[in-house]
Amino acid sequence: MFQKAGKRYKCNICGKTLTTKCKLSIHKCTHTGEKPYKCKICGKTFSKTGHLKAHLHTHTGEKPHRCEICGRGFSTKGNLTAHTLTHTRERQYHCEICGRPFTQFGNLTRHKRIHTGEKPFKCDDCGKAFSNVSDFQRHKSVHSKPYHCEICEKTFAVKSSLIVHKRSHTGEKPYQCETCGKEFSDKPVLRKHKRVHTGEKQHHCDICGKAFPEKYVVTIHKRTHTGEKPYHCEVCGRKFADKSSLRGHKRVHTGEKPHNCEICGKAFAQNGSLVRHNRIHTGEKPYHCEICGKYFSNNTILRKHKRIHTGEKPHHCDICGKAFSQKTFLTVHRRTHTGEKPYHCEVCGKEFSEKGSLIGHTRIHTGEKPHHCEICGKRFSQIGTLIRHKRTHTGEKPYNCATCGKSFARSDYKYTHKCAIDNGNKP
Repeated sequence: MFQKAGKRYKCNICGKTLTTKCKLSIHKCTHTGEKPYKCKICGKTFSKTGHLKAHLHTHTGEKPHRCEICGRGFSTKGNLTAHTLTHTRERQYHCEICGRPFTQFGNLTRHKRIHTGEKPFKCDDCGKAFSNVSDFQRHKSVHSKPYHCEICEKTFAVKSSLIVHKRSHTGEKPYQCETCGKEFSDKPVLRKHKRVHTGEKQHHCDICGKAFPEKYVVTIHKRTHTGEKPYHCEVCGRKFADKSSLRGHKRVHTGEKPHNCEICGKAFAQNGSLVRHNRIHTGEKPYHCEICGKYFSNNTILRKHKRIHTGEKPHHCDICGKAFSQKTFLTVHRRTHTGEKPYHCEVCGKEFSEKGSLIGHTRIHTGEKPHHCEICGKRFSQIGTLIRHKRTHTGEKPYNCATCGKSFARSDYKYTHKCAIDNGNKP
């Protein structure tokens, strides 16, 4: 495995030389993947005792290494050293080939492999080689998933993934945001959440310039420009730009809804849907419009709302060219051309082009009138009727004739009035 070179020990695999036999043994673990040092708290294994000691700080919360400039604490000296360079901007290591500077020698070593094509880490199972140890370790998990969840039987390649997964059953959320107090089951998720408060978006799309908090989100976003959809459903053939969308879509076929609301018990196919649903109970509205200050429970609704201010209508009918601010409005509009009426009343058989119309119609049979006037107490089966009724109290007339300027409480009154003028009749 090694040969003594003077007072140094050389690794026969990658050629690296070390000063002691002990250091060579530790280095050897990067090739074999051996991790003999185990955390007694969570079971995670490490190749070096120093790494284990640093890891233990994640359980104790200890951060003994503090930056003298900003006072920020770190669990390892290496992290502090790397952080200090963000203040000094010192990049003392330079690539001899392209001249690119680096703050750490290890980053320079990995960068050089781009030029040399060197891949010193080789998989014993399939022979595939890698230029850095992190990619190699991730790849090894493809061949085996030895860790099983005792509750749902799901398998994992590494024990740390199993530990995080178990929290979905226990509800444990050990990581808390210091700004808003929100709790999370996984540390990386907390790290991403913190960017909601800081507004940090360090990764940019080189096509449109849009910024994102995570690099992988940029990769997925770029597919909106290229049209690339590398993931496809084996059942129906539908294609998707990202893996998570495919995974969520597959549940349409299986009917699986693994995410349950702890308050009302409602089940969802995707965790994102559950998160948005929970805001119905909590009343949380974390997204706000910078123009009018209105708050919303999810980003999609905010994005659609902003089009009221901008007048943007990105969805066009390919038959008549009419534009709409939302895709759902376009879908309903197209049915005026096709005559499609996919929603039908189970009582009388009447068909409708949109679900909202069916819901309103059904109340004719049930007699239900859930919308009531706060002024006079009168009840209505549809909210649109209530809105029109309220104008009899407020005197509001939001519809104006472009010809004579006369105002009306209802749009149909305005159009009837316009027709009378066009025909030369007195309105």
